[in-house]
Amino acid sequence: MVGAPSAQVEDFPLGTSFALSPDEYIGIAPKLAVKEGDAVQAGDAIFYDKAENRIRVTSPVSGKVKAIVRGEKRRLLQILIEADAVIRYKNFGAGLPKDAEAAKATLLDSGAWNLLEMRPYGRVANPSDAPKAIFVNAMATAPFATSAALALAGREEAFAAGLKVLNLLAPKTVLSLDKEEKSDVLTQAQGVDLHRFEGKHPAGNTSVHIAAVSPLNKGEVVWAIQAQDVAILGQLFLTGEYRLDRVVSVAGSGMKSPRHFTLRGGMNLTNFFKEEVKAGVYRCIAGSVLTGKAIDAEGYLSASASQISVIPEGRGTDFMGWVLPGIGKYSISRTFMSWLTPGKTYDLSTKLHGEERAFVVTGQYDGVFPFDIYPNQLLKSVWAKDLEKMEALGIYEVVPEDFALCEVICTSKQPLQQMVREALDILHTEMN
Repeated sequence: MVGAPSAQVEDFPLGTSFALSPDEYIGIAPKLAVKEGDAVQAGDAIFYDKAENRIRVTSPVSGKVKAIVRGEKRRLLQILIEADAVIRYKNFGAGLPKDAEAAKATLLDSGAWNLLEMRPYGRVANPSDAPKAIFVNAMATAPFATSAALALAGREEAFAAGLKVLNLLAPKTVLSLDKEEKSDVLTQAQGVDLHRFEGKHPAGNTSVHIAAVSPLNKGEVVWAIQAQDVAILGQLFLTGEYRLDRVVSVAGSGMKSPRHFTLRGGMNLTNFFKEEVKAGVYRCIAGSVLTGKAIDAEGYLSASASQISVIPEGRGTDFMGWVLPGIGKYSISRTFMSWLTPGKTYDLSTKLHGEERAFVVTGQYDGVFPFDIYPNQLLKSVWAKDLEKMEALGIYEVVPEDFALCEVICTSKQPLQQMVREALDILHTEMN
């Protein structure tokens, strides 16, 4: 795709408007800890999980709770916070923890626990579990993904401290790197099992690394975290303050100048989009074009996003459709003449190029699916909600992002990632 970001990293003002969206925290059933008008510090609990009240989501800034937005049946949609001009941080105590319980206590109190994802199920980690390993992902193969080496520049001490904390939580910490990675902060990391991978996306997916290094059997658990988030954990223990700042790749053909910015999760993006996005009709996506969620021009950055993608909004129909040679069109097959130029980049839009239709078995998925399981058969069992077949066909090895490329090339235009997410939620409910 055109619009790849440069290695330039810039700061951008935080602004005064922030929002927390409970839907971003998969597996958390939110219960509010604040009400409208309450004053909060950065690090104060805003809501917590009804089932496990130790898991809490905290404010990214200090200020006042401006509004609590609810939907149908009083479902909690957003908590809006008006930030102070000078941010006040709750201090959780500086210094590395002595044992796993001390580490868990600080991570849970601060809200940093939510950076850990459990596998299977792809949801916020359960602090009562005993994972057999923690996987740290330092690969970036998705379109426009933020390079771990770039994101960790200047944060080497925090990253090393974060790894020490993770070593307390599991018997093994696995660090996944690209075969060509040369950054010392990653290649010289201490206290980890270092594994290198190569290949095109989805070679950088954590599920691929788990399947290759320590495959999941039924009843086993591993935790996963992104390399940049390890530095956030480390900074928490070094300073006592939880700061959800990330180096974010902002790219795509809709950007005036694609590059990287240091942004904070939850911040309002109105001014950012006004300054950085070209005039025209574009879709702004929090995350990659494969797995991210659309945000409007006055939206908020999701708490976990490490990239923003801006691509043209697909509208109208193409003249004569697929009848023309299509030299400038991309296709996974040889439908268009563009297959003769495999290195060509494309200004892809959000068009589906088709509509939802019968879920047919084509064998297409096998070419982009990196696991030794049958994607078509697994998806059919997901569609039928057949729990036994799902288990037999490998549902515990995957999360929705692993089906992103299958979704892109899907002839039937099925919402595969959504289907897998719903299936994993059903399984978790049944098994727990």
